[in-house]
This record gives sequence, structure tokens and C-alpha cells, in this order.
Amino acid sequence: MDKLVKHLCDIGVLKTPEIISAFEKIDRKDFVMDEQKEMTYADIALPIGEGQTISQPYTVAFMLELLQPKRGDRILDIGFGSGWQTALLAHIVSTKSKSGVVFAMEIVPELCEFGKENILKYSFIKKGIVECFCRDAGNGFAEKAPFDRIVVAASLAGKVPEAWREQLKPGGRIVVPIKNSIWLFVKIGDNKFEEYEYPGFAFVPFV
Repeated sequence: MDKLVKHLCDIGVLKTPEIISAFEKIDRKDFVMDEQKEMTYADIALPIGEGQTISQPYTVAFMLELLQPKRGDRILDIGFGSGWQTALLAHIVSTKSKSGVVFAMEIVPELCEFGKENILKYSFIKKGIVECFCRDAGNGFAEKAPFDRIVVAASLAGKVPEAWREQLKPGGRIVVPIKNSIWLFVKIGDNKFEEYEYPGFAFVPFV
């Protein structure tokens, strides 16, 4: 894992100390399937069943750097799959003195169970830093809104759902794949957003 983190830093995709620390502390091997263990630290996506993948480390690092999660943040993590990104976020938002919460949503029941079991290898669920939900996220999560950050692990075919925009706090960020690009939306006012596109990525489709 140390070599992978060094690689991601050397190529310039990992930059923020808090995100680097999360990559160092949350081991990807705890989130891959047994038959993929020997490929744990390769900078590639790996299958986790049900037609889904654990994302390429480069892509996760890129998205988290755009998201810029902070200590104390309330984060909606849509499509948590293996649970790796959820655990990375949980490490970032929590400290001994102040803890945020990651609300992790996954619609595929088998992956919901797989990801939760992986996250349980750490103390985040026990401490209330992560809450896992096996449900559709197309309308966001109004019961737990508003959120400081929303991050999505699967590609939308079209525009961002209005519910996600509404459930984001002013100054908050949404990082979401749309087709073959990663998009960053920064909320600068009531339903006003700055938008940034980063093309050249591939994701499984949003379900």
C-alpha cells in the first residue's frame, strides 16, 4: 500500500495531506475479493461481483481531491460497493475531538452486504461515523440532508438529479461521473453552481 500511495503522490494525483493519510491508513486489501488479492495494489479497477468494480486507485484519489472532504463533514456516498471509498472518507471526516458522518448508500443487496462487512473491519460503523443503507439514491437522502459533500461512484447518463442539488449545503461540492467525464459542481448560491468537467474516465453505469 505504501508503494501505491507513493506512486499516486509521485504522479501528482494525491496532494492533500488528509487524503494521503487516509490512503495510508485504509488498506485496499480489506476491500477486494479473495480471488483478486494478488492484484490489490495494482492501479486498476477490480471486479467485486454483480457487474460492479472497486475503482482504480488513481480515479478514487482524483475524485477525493476534487471533493475536498473535511473534518466534521456530513457526506453522502452514493454507490458504496466495496466500501473502500466510504472508509477513506470516514477516516478523513473523523478525529478524536470532532467527527463527521458518511451516509453510504448502495442499491445492490449483495454489494451492500459485501461493502458493510468490509467497513466493519474498521471501527467506523461502531463509532457512528459511517451509516450504511441498502436503498436507491436517485432522490438523494432527504432524511439525512443537508450534506457538505456528495460523491457518486457510478456514471449518470444525463444531468444530476435535482434532489442532490437541493440537499447540498451552500459551499458544498458534488463529484459525479457523467458519461465518460468526472464533473465537479460547487454550490455558490440558491440552486447556483459552478461546474467543471474532467474527461477521459470510464465507470459502471448508475443503477
